[in-house]
Parts: sequence; C-alpha cells; structure tokens
Amino acid sequence: MSAFNPTFPRPMGGPLIVWEGAFSPAEVDSIIALGDGLPREQAQLVLGDDPMGKKRVTDVSWLARGGESQWLFARLEQIVQQLNGLYYKYSIYKELREKLQYTVYESSRGGHYNWHVDHGARTPDARKLSISVQLSDPSAYQGCDLELNFGDDIVPAPRARGTVVAFSSYVLHRVTPITAGQRKSLVAWVSGPEFQ
Repeated sequence: MSAFNPTFPRPMGGPLIVWEGAFSPAEVDSIIALGDGLPREQAQLVLGDDPMGKKRVTDVSWLARGGESQWLFARLEQIVQQLNGLYYKYSIYKELREKLQYTVYESSRGGHYNWHVDHGARTPDARKLSISVQLSDPSAYQGCDLELNFGDDIVPAPRARGTVVAFSSYVLHRVTPITAGQRKSLVAWVSGPEFQ
C-alpha cells in the first residue's frame, strides 16, 4: 500500500474532523474488494426492533482483523491515534476492538439510517470515536449523505472518495435516503474506558 501522507486533518463543524486523502484510490479499491468478498446481511438494530425498516435499511458485512485486512486495521489505528492526539484527547485503546463494518446503501431498497448515536451495546467497552471512510465516488449515487447534528446546525460530511470523517460517538447523526445508485462506506468504532 502507498505511504501514509494524507492532507492534514481539519475541523469542519462542531467536533467533526475531516481527513481528505487518508486513503488513496488504489487503497479504496482494495477495501471495496475486501468488503465485496464478504457475505452481506441486512443490518439489525441492537436496541429495539425495526421490522418495517423505518429506522435503518442497510446491508452490512463484518471485516475481522488478520490476513488481507491487517494493513487496514493498522492504518485506521494510526489515523485514530493522530486524530485523538490532535483534537479529542480521549482515553482510548491503541487497538480497534470491534470488527469493521462495511456498509452498502442501495437505492433500489431505499437505503437510509435515521438519527442515532453509536452507543455500542454489543461491546462492554465505551465507544468514544466513530470513523467513517467514504468509498464510493460521489457521482455514483444521489442522496445518502452522512449528516451530523450539532444542536442548531446539521453538518453534511464531505463525499470525496478516500476521505475519513471522525466524530464523537455520542453525536447524533444519520444517513439520508439514497435516491439513485449505490453508496459504500467503511465504519470503525474506537473504544476506551468509560467516561469519568
């Protein structure tokens, strides 16, 4: 994989941090190949049922550490340590402790994910940072914007391929309905000891 030399991360709005060029086009292609090679399932909500898909319609695959994915975990951990050191200063673990979520939103199914926070009921650790990697070219779909709610402001995340978007996991966010095409992204959660 290419040398890690992205554009310096920058705050965008509220506690939203954007790192453009964190992954090269070739690296994004590799991530997509990894994700597309895994079995997909309809995403399930951890807390509460959503039988009619009102809250979330998304296909997901789960990417475990090891083998072909080892470089990806290492890169994300490097990114997280730099972002946390510069901006958040949370007490976090050095390693990602959860599998990575490869997400696919399809316009044919009305893909979306309404307002939520990343509370992480599947893990005993506290989720502190949420990381989203934009994999699809913005011209490949319409709608399907990652938006964050900072009180009076709703801030859309950039759509440039290879961009990393980071925010505190307790921030309210959503993915608006996709109206055409298909959008792929990669999601990671950074955990640490409980907030005190």
